[in-house]
Amino acid sequence: MSLKWKLHRLAAMSGWEVGYRVKQRVQASVEQLGLHAAAPPPPAQERTGAPWVATLPTGFNVDKYRRAADSILEGRFPVFAMSAAALGFPPQWNRDPKTGRQAPLQFGKTLNYRDESLVGDIKYLWEPSRHAQLVTLAQAWHLTREDRYAQGCRTLLTSWFDQCPYPSGVHWTSSLEHSIRLVNWSFAWHLLGGEGSPLFEGAAGAAFKQRWLTSVYQHCQFIAGHFSRYSSANNHLLGELMGLFVAALTWPLWKRSGRWKSMAQRELEAQMLLQNAEDGVNREQANWYHHEVADMMIVSGLIARANGCDFSTAYWHRLRAMLQYIASIMDAGGHVPNFGDADDAIIARLDPDAADVYHSLLATGAVLFDSAEFKFKAGSGRAAAEIDDKTRWLLGDGAAARFDAIDMAHVSLPVRKNFPNAGYYVLGDRFETNREVRIVADAGPLGYLSIAAHGHADALSFTLSVGGKEILIDPGTYAYHTQRMWRDYFKGTSAHNTVRVDGVDQSVSGGNFLWIKHAQAQVIALERTPLLDRWVASHGGYSRLKHPVTHRREIQFEKQHSRLQVTDELLGSGSHRIEIFWHFAEQCAVVANGRDVRVSCGDVLLSMTLPEELHCNVQRGVERPQPIGWLSRSFDVKVPTTTLVASGRIDGAARLLTRFNIDFKS
Repeated sequence: MSLKWKLHRLAAMSGWEVGYRVKQRVQASVEQLGLHAAAPPPPAQERTGAPWVATLPTGFNVDKYRRAADSILEGRFPVFAMSAAALGFPPQWNRDPKTGRQAPLQFGKTLNYRDESLVGDIKYLWEPSRHAQLVTLAQAWHLTREDRYAQGCRTLLTSWFDQCPYPSGVHWTSSLEHSIRLVNWSFAWHLLGGEGSPLFEGAAGAAFKQRWLTSVYQHCQFIAGHFSRYSSANNHLLGELMGLFVAALTWPLWKRSGRWKSMAQRELEAQMLLQNAEDGVNREQANWYHHEVADMMIVSGLIARANGCDFSTAYWHRLRAMLQYIASIMDAGGHVPNFGDADDAIIARLDPDAADVYHSLLATGAVLFDSAEFKFKAGSGRAAAEIDDKTRWLLGDGAAARFDAIDMAHVSLPVRKNFPNAGYYVLGDRFETNREVRIVADAGPLGYLSIAAHGHADALSFTLSVGGKEILIDPGTYAYHTQRMWRDYFKGTSAHNTVRVDGVDQSVSGGNFLWIKHAQAQVIALERTPLLDRWVASHGGYSRLKHPVTHRREIQFEKQHSRLQVTDELLGSGSHRIEIFWHFAEQCAVVANGRDVRVSCGDVLLSMTLPEELHCNVQRGVERPQPIGWLSRSFDVKVPTTTLVASGRIDGAARLLTRFNIDFKS
């Protein structure tokens, strides 16, 4: 970590946070000296908690889970862009599968996991140790009772205990990683038969059980002593509280378990209501994290209910509002915009072949809330609305019948169009039809808290889909801790459908997960009539320039004629270079002839007229001098796509008009 980054990070902290960080550093020094409780005290009781559902489900395609488990036993693990990474079985847990770098076994809390030269790509190193594959093996045993899958679980865990001793190495650095591992351990524990599992029979089985429980205790103690607080209190804190809560219910074995459970549940509910606004949108302004947090609420809520300590009505109402947001921004083809950061992380991979997290969430929500709207949207872009395997694992074998029984006679969509806390607004017409026009416009905050870690510089950007086909898109994320050039591009202004001034981002970045100056956006006007949707917003991110500029954007959609008009006003003085970016989905064919642009995507035809003051460049898959024309739909994977850049110079205030005419081939 550079001195510059440290100074920027320090500037984002309050005085209370500085004190907290100093206390954490002192605590780490004490732990490094060995003054920590490595072994748990004797259990206060022997009985463990109830699983998340009264009767574990069995009605699945057994061959699917057998194939997934066999692949793991053969040493092939899915790790981001490496869909079948040859890690061996058991893997080398401290070796980065992407770079081959072996991370050192030094004291975890002082190990700099951000240093690529020391640990490689930390995301690739952490991912296998979240132990999603342990759940797959346990599922295969639960469905087949074939001993090799249970023994595979024992081998996987034993090797991890051997190679990752408490508290050394990269797997003892992050409380969030501990927490997700604990959630997967909880699912696997119950799937393997709980405290009565055949794995625990005999002296060797009892020793293995004790070793597992010792690690559970160490994980809980680590999390309880290292919460992400203050400016870091985002989804990490939620995940940490979830992991401690789930573990305290699954293994209520020690005197501390009751305190951990009570504290974690109390704080978890408070943080869920704080970090997810009243309009149902997660405050990090990142849809993937919105999905992750919704999953955290579902998993925590189900396990709480099963153990007689349910969350409040307000908690479940907030979860429902979160699912309403997903249903509202999802287009007729089932696509959800890639707003903000996305890292493909999954809380518990209950379906090894799962492809779409948003459809799955809505299917689960349909059953939980008996919602026809969620059921309808769970089938968006598909032949029919069907329940998915993850939902059935979570809610039991009876969930499919409950899903099928939901009355679809009265469905009202979009569920909502205005999300004022998040600054997102759905504009358009003929929703949920093959002539749908859906615009999702962004006038929200940069992100959450002072560092806005997972936000992108995308103020006044919008996405456009027509007839369920993506046209104008948010290009995604691609990189996190490594490849700084790509990290900066995908989170920067030029990777979004908005205006850049003088070649700099609207907000100022201080690091991979740190923004030191935030563009402040606001909605000025919103008008909805049977003939017209009109949205006006502005931001002052460029007020920091020598000659300050305010960007004001008006989006006007004429429903009867399917005409879209975007007016960008740059209010200020002086001479400035202006760029307006338009990012198209990879399926779009884009042809530019001067200011006139023709776009086709399946049966959708779009004609654009660019501002006469600017000239047009068509870019695709450019890397140097700066990246442009790229799309990332999954972590560490990018493909070229077409980006239009309308650019030029202005002197003083300017009003730039872009027109879109939408039509269909038939």
